[in-house]
Amino acid sequence: MKNFIVKYYIYIFNKYAAAIAVFLFILLFNERNGLINQWEQKGKYNKVLEENEYFKTEIKKLNYDHENLFSNAKNLEKYAREKYLMKRDDEDVFIIVKK
Repeated sequence: MKNFIVKYYIYIFNKYAAAIAVFLFILLFNERNGLINQWEQKGKYNKVLEENEYFKTEIKKLNYDHENLFSNAKNLEKYAREKYLMKRDDEDVFIIVKK
């Protein structure tokens, strides 16, 4: 160990090397702006971008379904009958539940 210190004394106790080591320590482990925190924030950002793309495609699908539903009276009637069990005045609706 002593040979190591004697051999690398110039590098260990050099003021520039010490300044660089302190700077790197601050850069890596600074709590708010450290590289580790920046890496975690980048991962969260990429996840949000993926969710954004997913929701954009879902909105496009829903808009397409909305246009198809309200553009045609038959589609609207079919949706109302299936989803909300609506009926005409002269009809009776029977719901069969299987056990």
